[in-house]
Amino acid sequence: MNYLDELENESIYIMREVAAQFDNPVILFSGGKDSITLVHLAVKAFYPAPVPFRLLHVDTGHNFPETISFRDELMEELGLDLIVRYVEDSINEKNIKEESGRYASRNKLQTVTLLDAIEEFGFDACIGGARRDEEKARAKERIFSFRDDFGQWDARNQRPELFDILNGKINSGENIRVFPISNWTELDVWNYIKRENIELPSVYFAHKRAVFLRDGLIWSDSPFIHRDQEETVFEKEVRFRTVGDMTCTAAVASSASSLEAVIAEIDAAEISERGARIDDKRSEAAMEERKEAGYF
Repeated sequence: MNYLDELENESIYIMREVAAQFDNPVILFSGGKDSITLVHLAVKAFYPAPVPFRLLHVDTGHNFPETISFRDELMEELGLDLIVRYVEDSINEKNIKEESGRYASRNKLQTVTLLDAIEEFGFDACIGGARRDEEKARAKERIFSFRDDFGQWDARNQRPELFDILNGKINSGENIRVFPISNWTELDVWNYIKRENIELPSVYFAHKRAVFLRDGLIWSDSPFIHRDQEETVFEKEVRFRTVGDMTCTAAVASSASSLEAVIAEIDAAEISERGARIDDKRSEAAMEERKEAGYF
């Protein structure tokens, strides 16, 4: 059996376990390649029946326009039920103070919006596209990752997963974060996308874009991103390895305009895809601190 078949089978098994064990699961959808792969796997897991999960997108308001357009087209094409909750609403309704300065981002504020949405809809399982190879805090996650009734994560309070036995038993108010592609790598995802002919937003492929340089990284010129006067805008051929909030996601110089070229580029890369995510560089434990507070 091809190794991609093995990964796919494991992910489909996890998806079906979620449907069997939980009353109200949701797929956390960002419009990025990993969450698009999750949707593809969910379709395969339950075909010809419809996907039994709704989708939730926590929109910072600072997303790549190409990602939002792709999201809406995909939802219409597949007939999926998408819920969108906005960080902007959380800021206004709860008088949350936004960050300021050259690295200001709403990324951390997504936690508030996500936890409110989980409570609003009573979701007991949230399926996401996190992978263990992305970042050291995510390597500590189980496939069924327990969250307490405050939505918080404790790496020491997780359940053993022996012989693929996934324990989804929870009390009222608690939830499980589920990671069906936890055992995949970035390269696995791209090879699967190529094999399955999965469409992606155009930002993942090389394109000319107005950008500027800061601290050795390439940033999109955007009204959402603070730019100093000495930071000059110019046009460059770039692509993005990850498509989070624009304010914390840098581009990479690239001429890879096809799946084959992207795969070759990733195979030769010396830094991880999250090397261009400034939110992970704020401290040694930046991701873990956000996860403990309820971040995905």
